[in-house]
Amino acid sequence: MELQREADSRFNPATAHVKCSMGALSASGAAVVIIHNGAIACESYWGRHSDQPGARCIQEDSRFHVASVRKTYIGFAAAWALQQGYMGSMDDEVSGYLPEENAGVLGGVTFRHLLTHTHGLKVEGGRITRNFPAGTSWKYRSIGVELLTRMIKRASGCTVAHILEEQVFRPLAFSESGWYPPGAHERLVEVLYDPRDPYWSEAECAGTEGDQSNLYVSARELAYWGYLHLRSGSIRGWPEVSAEVIRTSTTLQSPSLPDPEHPRNGCFWFIQDRPSRRTELGERVPRGSYQILGYTGAAVLVIPSHQVVAVRMLNRAGSTPGYDYLADIRGFGDTVAGCL
Repeated sequence: MELQREADSRFNPATAHVKCSMGALSASGAAVVIIHNGAIACESYWGRHSDQPGARCIQEDSRFHVASVRKTYIGFAAAWALQQGYMGSMDDEVSGYLPEENAGVLGGVTFRHLLTHTHGLKVEGGRITRNFPAGTSWKYRSIGVELLTRMIKRASGCTVAHILEEQVFRPLAFSESGWYPPGAHERLVEVLYDPRDPYWSEAECAGTEGDQSNLYVSARELAYWGYLHLRSGSIRGWPEVSAEVIRTSTTLQSPSLPDPEHPRNGCFWFIQDRPSRRTELGERVPRGSYQILGYTGAAVLVIPSHQVVAVRMLNRAGSTPGYDYLADIRGFGDTVAGCL
C-alpha cells in the first residue's frame, strides 16, 4: 500500500521530541512517521544504522528492531485464531491448550490474562511459578507471550509469522516487516545495547516463527500497521482484514483489577481508558487511543478521534543514566496530541 504525502508543519514538535529522545538515549539512528487523515503528514530519518564508522544511513527502507511492539502482531494472531474458531473464547483456560504444563500453576489462567499481562506467572530457576492469582494484578513478563505463541501454534497449526504473512503482509504487499536474525541483511538497523544489560540478548532473537523478539519493521510499514488498525482492517475501500479481529485487538480486554492505577490492555495494546499512573500513554492523549512501546525505543500510537497514527523508531535497547522511559513515551504521546 502507498499513502499520499501531505506534509503538515503542525507535527514539527513531534519530530523535535523524537530527536531529543535520540540524544537522551545515545541512539545512532531514528525515524518518525505520522499519518493524519489518510495521508503521510510527517516523515523524517536521521543518523546511521550503527555507531560504527561508515555505517549505512537511516532511510525509508531501514528496518528497526521493534522489540515489544511485536506483541501487537502476536495479539493480532491471537484475535485471528479466536475469530477462526481455533480457540473457544477469551476466557478459555491455558491448561486446556498446553496440557504438558503444570495444571496447578496454570490453574485459572486464561487467554485473556495472557493478552493483558494479568496472568500472575513468572519463571524461577527455569520453572513457571505463581506470583499472584490470575486477574488480580498486572505485571509485564515475557512468560505470558511465550505461552500464548505456543497456544496459537498448538490450536491453529500455524506460527505467528505464518499467520501475519498470510493475513497481512502478503495481501497488503508489506515487504519491510519480518522476523530476522541480527545482521541478516544490510537494511536491518543494529541495536545498540550495554552487554551487561540482563534484559537484552541477541542470542535469543534468531528465530523466524514469530515467537521471539526479533521483528524488524521499517518506520513507514509500522505506521501502515497502525493505520490498518485505525481503519478497522479496511484501508483501500474494501476489507483486507477482518474488522472483528481488529476490534478484538484494540478494545479493552483487561479484567477488572483492585488497583485502578494498573495499565489497561487490549490484545497487548495499551488502551487509554481511565487515568492511570502506570500507563505508558500521556494524559493529553484522548480516550480510546492505543499504543505500544518497545525496549529499543520504537513505538506506535493510534488516536482514532483525530485519525492519527504516530510512529517513532530508535535503536537503543534499554535506558541510559537519567533517562525515564515512561516520562519520555508519555511525552511523545502528549506532544503528538498537542499538535492537533
